[in-house]
Formats: sequence, C-alpha cells, structure tokens
Amino acid sequence: MKIAISLPQQYSDSAFDPAAFAAYARRAEELGFDSAWTQEQVLGPWPQLGALETMTFAAACTQRLRIGCSVFVSPLHQPVQLAKSLATLDQLSRGRLEIGFGAGGHDRPFSAFGIGADHLVSRFTEGIAVMKACWTEPEATVDGRFWQLKGATMEPKPFQKPHPPLWIGGSAPAAVRRAARLADGFFGAGSTTTARFAEQVLVLRAALAEHGTNPDGTGPAGFPVAKRVYIAVDEDAGRARERMAAALINVYGAAFGSGLLPVTVLGPPDACVRGLREVADAGAGMILLTALFDQPAQMERLAAEVVPHLS
Repeated sequence: MKIAISLPQQYSDSAFDPAAFAAYARRAEELGFDSAWTQEQVLGPWPQLGALETMTFAAACTQRLRIGCSVFVSPLHQPVQLAKSLATLDQLSRGRLEIGFGAGGHDRPFSAFGIGADHLVSRFTEGIAVMKACWTEPEATVDGRFWQLKGATMEPKPFQKPHPPLWIGGSAPAAVRRAARLADGFFGAGSTTTARFAEQVLVLRAALAEHGTNPDGTGPAGFPVAKRVYIAVDEDAGRARERMAAALINVYGAAFGSGLLPVTVLGPPDACVRGLREVADAGAGMILLTALFDQPAQMERLAAEVVPHLS
C-alpha cells in the first residue's frame, strides 16, 4: 500500500506563503509519503494555483518525494506544449514525475480554450498519442484528426523511460476501459464513493484481462490502481462533517458539492482507518489523502494516527 498526500493549492490573492509551502512539501517527504499531488482547475470560483507550477515548486523543495497531478484535463491543452512542459519537469525533478490525464466531461467551458465539445474522446486519445510520440520517438510523425507532426523532434526526452507513469482518471465504464488500454494506472476520483470505486475496479480488471495485465501492481505486468480520498481527522465527527460539507461546496459548487459528503472519510482516527481500509479492500494500491482544510495539521495527524494502522 502506497500513501500519497495532496499539495496545498487553495490560496486567495496574495495569500501564498512560499516558506510555508516549502515546509509542507519537505515535511511530507520527512513523514514518508510516497508522493504528493495537485489537481487542475483553470476556471472556477475556488481560488486554486495552477497544477504544473505548483508541482514545479514542490519538486524544487524536495529530493525524494514523487510529484503528480490527478488529473490534467488534457483535451483543454495543446499536447505538444504540454508534452514539453512535462518532459522538462521530469528532467528538473530527476525522474520524480507522475502524470494523470482525464477527458473532463462535456460540461467544461470549451469555447474559453478555443475548442468545441464535439469529439472529446477522440481529441483526448489522440492528444495522448501525440505526447507519447514526442516523448519516445527520435522523430515523431502523427497524421491525426486534430494534430499532425512530421519528423518532429523534442529534446530532451523525459528523464524516466519511456516516459513518466501515466494515469488515467474517470468514472464511466468507457473511461475505465481507456485507462486499461492507454495508461500505466487507473486513478479513482475523490468524488466517487468507495462502493462505486469497487465497481470501477471490476470493470478495470475485466479490461486488463483482455490485455493480459495484472491489476494489482505486484509484477512486471502490474497495473497500479489508486484513489483520491477526501479526509478529515477529528474526534468530533459532527464538526468534521460540517467543515467537510462546506469545503466540498467551495470546491465543486453547491449543485454538485452538496451531495458529496458520502464520498468522504472523516471522524476520529479509528473511523478514518476503517474507511481507508475499505478503499484498499475495494482495490486501491495507492490512496491519495486529500484534506480540504487545515492541511498541515491534518497531514501530521494522518501520519501519526492513521497511516501506521493501515499496514
């Protein structure tokens, strides 16, 4: 079982404290977390720093900690430029990068990014093909529907070969099956209940069986499975629920966020241990612990009172 932690990204204008952020990242490394992760939100009411820039800052503050994003909504990016940025960060971090991609769904403001909502999945899969070609081929040639490359060279390649671990997140069965086909791992969303995640893992295992891949990550043909979990450690479970409910609305908006409390794990340490064990039993080989408030204090409590009881 690998345990990851979320990086702080929620800062109002001028509130970011570089020293405090650096201390958090270094402390996550000292506490033994396997990796630290961002989320991507370009447009939205919740004040959130950019994923790639936050990852770069965290990489510069640490030596061992792996750094990831779950997930980049990659159809909103130009894939050649994104491939260059990610290859650069993998070099700067000396091979500590983890990459998560998601299609993002049809409710995105696509016109703000100069694209339409049509053919979203085709754009998503072709964009991944373009990035992989840039990362792995001496001269990349792609004759695609949306992008064309002819003998294009991108150097340096990523530090990790053939490229950093590629995760795909998503909820629909088709998205889960795409992870089995296109990625190195599947990342369950924080907005998904443990029961729903268990169903996704069953879909994933069936898809992986078609490819002859083992979904438990124990061997050379292994396929890692992870899940983000919104968590709050508090002896007063009612207070934890109130604070978490408010935070979820801030992140997701009232229409969606008000119904997300069932996806969370919260309460006293023993309740959090039980909830996380259920996630592991559902098929997660890595759990991304995501506190939506009091992140430094929550990280300390998780490391001292929860994580040691998961093994």
